[in-house]
Amino acid sequence: MPTPTVGVVVNPAAGRDVRRLTGSASVSDTYGKRRAAECVLAGLDAVDEPVDAVFAPDSSRIGQRAVEEADRSGVDVLDVEVEGTGADTRRAAAAFRETADAVVTFGGDGTTRDLAVEIGDVPVIAVSTGTNNVVPTMADGTVAGAAAAFVATGAAPADAVATRHTTVTAEAADGRSVRGLATVGLVDRSFVGTRAILDPDDFLGGMVSRASRGDIGLSGIAGACTHLAPGTPRGIALDLDPDADLTVSAITTPGVVEDVGVADWGRLDPDAERTFAVDEAVVSADGERELAVQDTTIAVRPVADGPRIVDLDAVFERAPTIGE
Repeated sequence: MPTPTVGVVVNPAAGRDVRRLTGSASVSDTYGKRRAAECVLAGLDAVDEPVDAVFAPDSSRIGQRAVEEADRSGVDVLDVEVEGTGADTRRAAAAFRETADAVVTFGGDGTTRDLAVEIGDVPVIAVSTGTNNVVPTMADGTVAGAAAAFVATGAAPADAVATRHTTVTAEAADGRSVRGLATVGLVDRSFVGTRAILDPDDFLGGMVSRASRGDIGLSGIAGACTHLAPGTPRGIALDLDPDADLTVSAITTPGVVEDVGVADWGRLDPDAERTFAVDEAVVSADGERELAVQDTTIAVRPVADGPRIVDLDAVFERAPTIGE
């Protein structure tokens, strides 16, 4: 049988946007990302059988250097093109869809969203090194590597520890669309400009696929209205207005808690739509502005077709122990 294989994707650009200057978001530099990626290899030793690791190349050579300095066999660099954009992650994901038993990704919601486009059913351990992170979680690279090894070898079966993450889409009347992993939002702006969203009063509304008081951004605002657990095949639509009678307190960006006006909100089943009429707006995905629209309607809906995200706690609860 082939040796179980763990893919590793590191986004060198994650965690470097303007919110580092305007808020209290943590900084994730190249050295820290490389050390975290190298720790994945140590984590693979948590299982008794051999596990191979394949690193996606990147524009900062984080993955390449991790392989060059690896003091073990069964470590290689994926043979894909590098151009320094999100397409790098999508190409790596397409390759790992055919060759990996589990994937560890270091980045933010945007990185995980790019991976989701091509990763298929491969279980994903998403580690946070981005800014407005809702889906990826903070974890040591060694812990992420150990979890990936347990999943890849079947010691912690993927069906028991990973759940299909619902995505959210926004489609304009002219057919243009944007898909988010955790959120799509409508922003009261006329052009994309700086991609990061800094002022919650700019939000006109949108939809989220998960909601918690501990989430940041639109998911945190929804979380002040209700709770929606990861993996639940539903969405929450929000109509926001700074002059609304109802206000909620939410973490809007790292280091910032603000009161946000909520005119209306409601749960939607998969593929059910909520329509917004807009004069001028920008559609955002996972906290980044993507598409400028004018004089149109925007239909938002949850779609239960996202990546299989691994729950680290569930992995280690199922990992074998000597008492079994």
